[in-house]
Amino acid sequence: MLNPPLSPYRKLWAVIGFVVVWLSLLLAQPEPSQVVAEHYKFSLLGVLGAIFANSTGAGGGVVFIPAFHQLGFSELQSVATSFAIQCCGMSAGALTWLYSYRHNHRSEAQWQGLIPAVLTCAAGAVVALLATQWLAIGAPAATHLIFSVFSVGLGVVTLYCTLTKGKQTVVCGLLWFDYVALAAIGLLGGVITAWLSVGVGELMAVYLILRGFNVSMAIAGAVMVSALSVWAAIPHHIWSTNAVAWQVVLFAGPSAILGGIIARTIVEYLSAKIVKLIFSAWVLLTGLFILLAA
Repeated sequence: MLNPPLSPYRKLWAVIGFVVVWLSLLLAQPEPSQVVAEHYKFSLLGVLGAIFANSTGAGGGVVFIPAFHQLGFSELQSVATSFAIQCCGMSAGALTWLYSYRHNHRSEAQWQGLIPAVLTCAAGAVVALLATQWLAIGAPAATHLIFSVFSVGLGVVTLYCTLTKGKQTVVCGLLWFDYVALAAIGLLGGVITAWLSVGVGELMAVYLILRGFNVSMAIAGAVMVSALSVWAAIPHHIWSTNAVAWQVVLFAGPSAILGGIIARTIVEYLSAKIVKLIFSAWVLLTGLFILLAA
């Protein structure tokens, strides 16, 4: 039997508890009023980043990395802070998508490949990400350059395929080569994600969409894998690099949770083609913007 949704009273107490914890963290800062004045604007960044990330499958770093780059953050601080914010937003999005799957889509043939795809890709991603961190494998070029080329390539391929292909028959289950491809995507995406805080979700979403799987299922899977990846990555930046800008996370994190919760509704309201066009166009334009601004 499926678990019943939370009662209104339990939701209210959860919200109250969250607000109390947030206020406690804010008041623990040396000068709370100054912290608010300097960092409140990151709330908008958090909600926008999470809405985009959880409604397209692309990680929130697609929004956060360009913003932090323009604000003068170091590359390490940008990546570490992006990971921390995504731990909030991608987790909320993943849980929301999982709830939707369990209550609305579990019996649908088009969603049967979700859990196997997530487990296969996430296993490779976590292993590759942790290995990259532990072995201190550095990126071969500046972070913003890798991010730009990566984003432009994904955007062009997805935009071209979306505009040129007609209506396709939706694929319902994974074949043996899908497992191989998703494992490889997880390994490659895990390395890229360790460098940029984004990567594996975009690659997985692009593969599943181009392969012909249900678009909402592809996005849900990408969000879940991204959530697992950022949680695997964040301990390194908490205890080893100590590069997280926690005051930014204090404002961007809660708003990212809100964005992650409402993103699924946006996806299920829009048509599959519109979602794919938004995904490809945004990733492409973001990559070009960073490339030109570098």
